[in-house]
Amino acid sequence: MLTVSALCASYGAIRAVTDLSFEVGASSMVAILGANGAGKSTTLRSIAGLHRPVRGSIRLDGEEISTLPVHRVVRRGLALVPEGRMIVAPLTVEENLRLSSYAGRGVARDLIERVYDLFPRLKERRGQIAGLMSGGEQQMLAIGRALMTEPRMLVLDEPSMGLAPSIVDLVFQAIVTLHRQGQSILLVEQNAEIALSVCDYAYLMKRGSIVMQGTVAALRADAGVLEAYLA
Repeated sequence: MLTVSALCASYGAIRAVTDLSFEVGASSMVAILGANGAGKSTTLRSIAGLHRPVRGSIRLDGEEISTLPVHRVVRRGLALVPEGRMIVAPLTVEENLRLSSYAGRGVARDLIERVYDLFPRLKERRGQIAGLMSGGEQQMLAIGRALMTEPRMLVLDEPSMGLAPSIVDLVFQAIVTLHRQGQSILLVEQNAEIALSVCDYAYLMKRGSIVMQGTVAALRADAGVLEAYLA
């Protein structure tokens, strides 16, 4: 379980997140939704150790991780797939995956095969230079790299951004498969319709704070919610 309590975080000189609290239960998939500038990415970067929170608590399975550097957060079991993907462009697909296996507890070959089972297209392109692949293939690789660390909590920042609708479908089919396999997932996604179609629970974020939360069914039943908070 991931528990964030009273989180305050800044992006540069701007206080982007103020007094934020939420939970992601074990084996659940939870969305944080909001318009551009709501503070979603700053929240995720703080959780992953890329930003040091001004104050607040971030606990993974009861262990405080808010003061840990990125590599130790990964070793504790939390992996971020960042906006922009951040693959190692000059390396091949398989070299990228092997590079990310340092934090995993299993055998690298077995972990790679799990990624290939999830994304057969990556297996077809395993010897290809990653920077020469399409945006959708790079997104698959970014998710695969995170899975190589065997995360207890997988955190995804805007996985549909810049992708063609057909590729978005493939990426989210894989995310749903992971969820069904028991993977805990925190998803930030500007496309609310996609997020609400796959998640169990959602938080709506505006100007650095949670303004509404509930089950997907409850939020969908409120006709004014998405228009009011995601416009």
